[in-house]
Amino acid sequence: MHAPRELSVDLLSPDTAGDAATMATLSALVNAVYAAAEQGLWRDPVARTSPDELSRLTRDGQIVVARLDARIVGCVRVQRLTREMSAFAMLAAAPESRGIGVGRELVRFAERRSRAQGSRIMQLELLAPRASSHPAKDFLAGWYARIGYRMVRVGTIEEFYPRVTGKLATPCDFRVYHKDLLERALPGGQGGRRSERGQT
Repeated sequence: MHAPRELSVDLLSPDTAGDAATMATLSALVNAVYAAAEQGLWRDPVARTSPDELSRLTRDGQIVVARLDARIVGCVRVQRLTREMSAFAMLAAAPESRGIGVGRELVRFAERRSRAQGSRIMQLELLAPRASSHPAKDFLAGWYARIGYRMVRVGTIEEFYPRVTGKLATPCDFRVYHKDLLERALPGGQGGRRSERGQT
């Protein structure tokens, strides 16, 4: 009989910023996940991040990792944007570990941490083709909606990231989603929502 596999999610210690092997592992994971999720959107392969960037973000206390039996299987960046708003980005789960809740637990951790720091809104951005469907992007849009995120704005990639203008293979938009961190889903994963404010 196999022992149960344990999934843990924690903020990566700033001391880990100097661990070249860990930074390389995280960079490879994020870049591989985004390359698959954004297949067909770019003219040439585009790296989402690098070991140097992840080292800086780790030093700033912005990188959260998921481990399965002590092996890194996912990560997410969490940052404070304003006094009342945080954002998560670079959400990535190793393909071989999908289906066990890695992404869900990373987002839950990001939301709990941001709420504890006083944030009321969590933001995320989703790159998506403007005039066509994309299986990975359609899946993500649906998944974000199911966990409480609502699209509040659509902007062009030139507006958000002008340095990559001209690198896209098809016109794309950045969809901005928000979630009210003072609300939570009903128990049991039901579709309705209720406010925590003034309720027990």
